[in-house]
Amino acid sequence: MKQKTFFRATVMAALLAPLVFLTACGEPKETLYIYNWGDYLSEDVVRQFEKEFNCEVQMDVFDSNEAMYAKLKAGASGYDILVPSSYMAKLMYAQGMLQEIDLAQLPTVKQNFDNTYASLSLDAAMTYSVPYFVSFSGIGYDTERVKDFQPTWHMFERADIHRRSSLLNDQREVMGCALRTLGYDVNSVDPAQIDAAVELVKKWKGNIAKFEVDDAKRALASGEFFLIHTYSGDMLQVSMEKPSVRFVIPEEGATVTFDNFVIHKNSANPKLAHAFIDFMYRPEVSAANMNEIMYVSPNTEAVKLVDEQLRNNPAFNIPAEVRARCSTMTDLGDNNILYIKAWDRIRAE
Repeated sequence: MKQKTFFRATVMAALLAPLVFLTACGEPKETLYIYNWGDYLSEDVVRQFEKEFNCEVQMDVFDSNEAMYAKLKAGASGYDILVPSSYMAKLMYAQGMLQEIDLAQLPTVKQNFDNTYASLSLDAAMTYSVPYFVSFSGIGYDTERVKDFQPTWHMFERADIHRRSSLLNDQREVMGCALRTLGYDVNSVDPAQIDAAVELVKKWKGNIAKFEVDDAKRALASGEFFLIHTYSGDMLQVSMEKPSVRFVIPEEGATVTFDNFVIHKNSANPKLAHAFIDFMYRPEVSAANMNEIMYVSPNTEAVKLVDEQLRNNPAFNIPAEVRARCSTMTDLGDNNILYIKAWDRIRAE
């Protein structure tokens, strides 16, 4: 889609040509390095930012919070902006991996953030993170392929979807839905409850094709998969193109989290990173990004500008009574090892 540009040439600039016109990024061009989930940022919006700020944006992608975290802990550097989920952002901040956010450089964020979402955030004061998208986990399925669908996580045990389904490649998400299915807290640190959840996930693992994130939604769209553990925004993308696809938050409940903009402690361009975050909160920019990526941004003015068809989609506007069944995952400190070990046990078999 075409985007409005915010760059305006002036008469004086034209008179001074071909003198170098200094921009917000300076000369030579600076590069902003972003480490993000796949399919999670409009290329048109990125090009718009590059043009306005006369800079370049380079993007690497990850498919799980843990993969991103492990890469950084192993010594990967050079990134300016990262996009971890709330619980991971909190852990990274506690370990000194992130810079603090300077809200004085984010006037658009302060003006447009929807404070009704603050209660779901683990960093309501935006000390180290700025919410990008709010994400609900659940089940995406093809109504033409799955008969007698039931809104429960036990669907992953059904014989008729053997090797035709997938679970997210994310230990907290998968363990979280198993814990909810068993009636436990998604943040449980009770070893017995975690062991029970491991056994349930193993049962599901024996029936699924794989643990997957981005390729799973494409497999559902193509008909390779019939049912997947997924995110609300990903199913919005698919359902807009394939009306037979539905997204459901199971009756046992699910997880809700923010994916957040954070700035790496070793960012070479923290000023440009702040400029990008603030740019993404401009209503018209945020709306254009939502129209393409189809996740909900907690931006009061931007939501009003989103295409009507998207705004009215049930997976975009999750009803309050359904949201009430969703729990926020938190960082568990030293108890994170319980989930790391649990995931190792699941993946080893």
